[in-house]
Amino acid sequence: MILRIDLEWILDIQARKLHDLLEIRDYSALGAAVARHCFDPVNLDHEPDAAWRAAALLHTVVRLEPLTRGNRLFGCVLALAYMQDSGEVVDPPYGALVELAKDVDAKRADIFEIADRLRSWRM
Repeated sequence: MILRIDLEWILDIQARKLHDLLEIRDYSALGAAVARHCFDPVNLDHEPDAAWRAAALLHTVVRLEPLTRGNRLFGCVLALAYMQDSGEVVDPPYGALVELAKDVDAKRADIFEIADRLRSWRM
């Protein structure tokens, strides 16, 4: 199932999961995350699945920093929520999600690496 989200979905996740604790300063970055998750990249060895789309959300939020603080947390929350709403359950090992967010922030993990890690955590 391909889940297509919009800005309303992102704001709903923020309100439900983070209880409005994080202030948005750049809505255009959230718009970029929405657009990016919908894009089907042309890559011969790649099929965009829920993990790739969740990775697009995480990567975009962490790298573009739409919030005043907590972008790593928000990116991870969005990725997990996207996987769940797509009908896929992931169970990352303790600390693995934090390390993934740090790797994205430090440019050690790109969207394909993020997607691979999310796939490896599927239940």
